[in-house]
Amino acid sequence: MELLSVLLEAGIQQGLAGIGAGCAAIGAGIGVGRIGSSALESIARQPEATGDLRANMIVAAALVEGVALFAVIVCLLVALG
Repeated sequence: MELLSVLLEAGIQQGLAGIGAGCAAIGAGIGVGRIGSSALESIARQPEATGDLRANMIVAAALVEGVALFAVIVCLLVALG
């Protein structure tokens, strides 16, 4: 009986980790999309600021992707551990 409960708990934990990883990936996609959208709108309003906006956009997108990668790694460690 105890073995069954341990296996069920492990399966639930892996399922929740998978949902967490999926949410992290979806959130990162939405975040990078909003960053790109805002940058393009800003460039359309002030074309002379293109270089600065592009650099800031790349830094912000890299930070969002880094956090998403960290979240996915944590979820994988939870699922495997």
